[in-house]
Amino acid sequence: MTVRTRILILLSAVVALAAVAVASVLHASARADRRDHAQAGGPKVTSGTVSLTGHGRMVFRNMAWGPHRDELTTVPASDPAGPRTASGVKCLRFYAASGTGVCLQAVHGPVSDTYRALLLDDRLRTRDHYDVPGIPSRARVSPTGHFAAWTAFVGGDSYAGTNFSTRTAIVDTRTGELIPSLEAFRIVRDGHPYRAADTNFWGVTFAADDRTFYATLATRGSTYLVRGDLRTRTVTTLHANVECPSLSPDGTRIAYKKRVKGLPKDAPWHLYVLDLHTMRETPLAEPRSVDDQAVWKDTRTIVYALPGDYGADLYEVPADGSGQPRRIIKAAVSPAYLR
Repeated sequence: MTVRTRILILLSAVVALAAVAVASVLHASARADRRDHAQAGGPKVTSGTVSLTGHGRMVFRNMAWGPHRDELTTVPASDPAGPRTASGVKCLRFYAASGTGVCLQAVHGPVSDTYRALLLDDRLRTRDHYDVPGIPSRARVSPTGHFAAWTAFVGGDSYAGTNFSTRTAIVDTRTGELIPSLEAFRIVRDGHPYRAADTNFWGVTFAADDRTFYATLATRGSTYLVRGDLRTRTVTTLHANVECPSLSPDGTRIAYKKRVKGLPKDAPWHLYVLDLHTMRETPLAEPRSVDDQAVWKDTRTIVYALPGDYGADLYEVPADGSGQPRRIIKAAVSPAYLR
């Protein structure tokens, strides 16, 4: 092969790579442009006032393409597929209770993104903010609104495997006192003090007493439901193979995702409900793998996200194992029911 031929081949390769790069940029630009325009047949979304007070409404992150994508949006809980009112406040993860909201946001920088947690008042005004050390994953507010919690991935970006690390924080919304990591809490496992270098916590859910919470503890390849005590800074294991717990409004049951043998490694979970008194597990009627921290619509119904055309759709299923799953709203995630 002559030098001239080699140069021609090299130039052809450079031109081809440049064409691919240009095409990729144009495709990404066109996709971003489409995201800024409402899709045909999508939900009607208009700007307006969104409040975290009142009853009978649902607030969530709007995933529909258009100018209000990623904004906190509200609809009547009785008509979730109806017209949406958008707030202008963008969140990756969100939750609210008793007029207090927590919004996990991305802060876009010139080189990379950083993340923060905003504490919101009932009119979605920022009361305080905290740095979040990784990709936001879960968010919760206590029933009283006095505490908020969030989880972030500080290593890895999925719960499906084992090669990830999380950081879970809890803040007193009245005083601003921050517990930056639950890893500082004392662990009691099977009645004995427990320490290990590989502990991870995620998925906090609060009881109504401003003291008790539940969360997932992972260590040595296993996960546990733990009950936490904010006064003694202690967590105690209760039940194995529990992830992303969600406490029922009456405080008697935990909805959660459970790893089930035989399912794919990247989609290993089914939804269950655990009775905290009897520790009896009830599998729910959702046959698909659910990677979400479900919420309770009421004492009888579980709501959760599954992948959809525009990111995620919300479904509901009875909490007693009966019935069938039903999609209640498209292009939505991180719902909070205002009670």
